Amino acid sequence: MSEFVFKLPDLGEGTVEAEIIEWHVAPGDEVSEGDIIVDVMTDKANIEVPSPVSGRVLRTTGEPGDMVAVGAELIALRTGARAAAPPQPEPASAPEPAPAEAAPEPKVPAPPVRETPEANPPTRAPERGTSKVLASPALRRRANELGIDLGALQGSGPKGRILRRDLDRHVDTSSNTNNSAQRSTSTISAEDDIQEIKVIGVRRVIAERMQRAKQEIPHFAYVEELDITELDRLREALRTRHPERSITYLPMIAKALMRALVEYPQCNQRFDAERGVLQRYRNVHLGIATQTPDGLKVPVVRNAQTLDLWELNDAIRQVTERARDGSASPQELSGSTITITSLGRLGGIVSTPVINAPEMGIIGVNKAVWRPMIVEGAVVPRLMMNLSSSFDHRFVDGFDAASMIQEMKTLLEHPALMFASP
Repeated sequence: MSEFVFKLPDLGEGTVEAEIIEWHVAPGDEVSEGDIIVDVMTDKANIEVPSPVSGRVLRTTGEPGDMVAVGAELIALRTGARAAAPPQPEPASAPEPAPAEAAPEPKVPAPPVRETPEANPPTRAPERGTSKVLASPALRRRANELGIDLGALQGSGPKGRILRRDLDRHVDTSSNTNNSAQRSTSTISAEDDIQEIKVIGVRRVIAERMQRAKQEIPHFAYVEELDITELDRLREALRTRHPERSITYLPMIAKALMRALVEYPQCNQRFDAERGVLQRYRNVHLGIATQTPDGLKVPVVRNAQTLDLWELNDAIRQVTERARDGSASPQELSGSTITITSLGRLGGIVSTPVINAPEMGIIGVNKAVWRPMIVEGAVVPRLMMNLSSSFDHRFVDGFDAASMIQEMKTLLEHPALMFASP
């Protein structure tokens, strides 16, 4: 037997450290090769780290919220035939007789073997570190916060993977039963009515990025009003022609942005602050700000300028769904060159979106509302929407930023132009 020290591996994308999110094992637990031992988080994504060997956990490094450097010790395991703890007393049952034809052999202590699940095991909580439930780190963390055993849920994803909707359905079902009991519990005194929440994981990353963005980037905000009545008619026509598919305003706005960036490529840049270099991109890697159970994430649609309207619609839906259920890869959550953010019906009249550094700009979509407008001397109902944008004023002049938004306005108010040759 020997001690195996597993160090935090290189997680790619220039990562030098990772944050401990949740340990799935503790000293004394046995693990098999491939078992998930810990969830960690880089600046890009949550990552499940599997055990490279089988053995018994001797020690772990760090608590949730602690940072561990790449190459530093993460976990130590005892490996080999005697890696497990001393054998537990055997159940009080008659030993299985040896085969009649076998010659008697001298008794030697059998090496302890990791227990396997029974064919019909009694209902019990899963042992720590042995769960085989397929679920994302974000979902596991949310279930842990809610006190829900994921092993009791039926997953609807591939290979029985538990998805966000499975957990939501379980919570909705159990909440009706628990609400009445919760109302009858004793009230908490005013002096104890405080909940302290450690800022870790996605929320920590969001906080740090927002703080850096506002401290380092002089934001220039520009808001423009759009008449999207014709755009809405196009959307309804597409829905009628393709009832099996749904389409929102977002891919249409993205399509207009792709066309506008051809004329204003300075808005499709990133700033490498360490080298003092602007990186202007020929391709548009479109970030879609997405609200998830863990907070705001920005999944990326690669080479968005090459996609048609339906392809944009499908790509946006796919990357945002993976961001919400925690299955998005680090590559899908990094590398955007410009971002669109939308609050949908909560979009309000005006917003001041924070730039997703190191990008140069972000386009905020506010809600659409019917308003009386004067058109050719007559008051008529028109569907109106505001675009609220922010740009990095160090590298994007106000005139260029406003001109780009004006180009988007023209395209969205006359949507046929989006599909005409440049």
